[in-house]
Amino acid sequence: MASVKLEDCSQTLELNVNIKDEDDKIGISLSHGDHVETFSTSREQQQEDHRAKRSHHCPHCEENFSILSKLKLHVKIHTGENLYSCTDCGKNFTTSKALTVHQRVHRGEKPYSCSDCGASFSQMGTLKRHKRIHTGEKPYSCSDCGKSFSQLGDLKTHERIHTGEKPYSCSDCEKCFKRSTALKVHQRNHTGEKPYSCSDCGKSFSQLGDLKTHERVHTGEKPYSCSDCEKCFKTSTEQKVHQRTHTGEKPYSCSDCGKRFSQLGDLKTHERIHTGLKPYSCSDCGKSFSQLGHLKTHERIHTGMKPYSCSDCGKSFSQLDNLKRHERVHTGVKPYSCSDCVKSFSKLDNLKRHERIHTGVKP
Repeated sequence: MASVKLEDCSQTLELNVNIKDEDDKIGISLSHGDHVETFSTSREQQQEDHRAKRSHHCPHCEENFSILSKLKLHVKIHTGENLYSCTDCGKNFTTSKALTVHQRVHRGEKPYSCSDCGASFSQMGTLKRHKRIHTGEKPYSCSDCGKSFSQLGDLKTHERIHTGEKPYSCSDCEKCFKRSTALKVHQRNHTGEKPYSCSDCGKSFSQLGDLKTHERVHTGEKPYSCSDCEKCFKTSTEQKVHQRTHTGEKPYSCSDCGKRFSQLGDLKTHERIHTGLKPYSCSDCGKSFSQLGHLKTHERIHTGMKPYSCSDCGKSFSQLDNLKRHERVHTGVKPYSCSDCVKSFSKLDNLKRHERIHTGVKP
């Protein structure tokens, strides 16, 4: 039982507070002369009323604060008054402490070290978040699917999968993104910025991931292997496409004839049969082709290049198929057999000419 006298100039009020822990109730009796009023409320209701009384609203946005001093700091963001500016980069902060922490970025100061791996950080909060890598702690859970995250920011980004929210929009094409980092990468398509360069050949890329993939051209690294045939690939995308040869999956279908393909690129090439599109033109004679590979083969007519050589006699060819047909001279392989007399041939053209003996067809 607690008794408190409240004096307000001309009158005295006696307040008796009786807390009963067993049912979490708070009993309040208020005496004014001979008149006594008694109130009973739950501890939870008391706390809710306390929070409601202490809620301070920002006049510029929808933010609420339980502490007035925090609201005052927040308002500075809108008004720009009494901000602390960094002399190195001009960035503004609402408190001198926040400025001091920020300046460690310029000084390279990282006073907080991880006892597990030795990594250093400029802020204690960053170190605490980092430690969750070692502890496996994921305190932030998605209320929709239950997935957990070690950082609140990652949870907020994940929740946009459920809400469909894409708050970051490109000012050039109005395309929207769930993450600010995704927007920054996208904007390089418009600016042409390619900040990541290969140390071996100097080729530049707009995304770090693309550089890492490219570097495997030089290192020969193929970290993605097929579980069916153990063939290895430089990218996970190549691996997924390859696995369709085992599963028989062909997710891309032609809207004109229904033919299906395992790769989107193959579908695009096939569709040119229907559209008649031939986007690849020879710079020497102007002849056009529906496939880049066909153009490359054709250009060898002009250059005289014959990159495919026979290991038996050294004869060279401009096309791989021509080399394979030639090699049958040495191996004696005759893959084309006549269904009427079982005579075999090394070339399909020779088989067709032979079949006319049986059919009587004259060309």
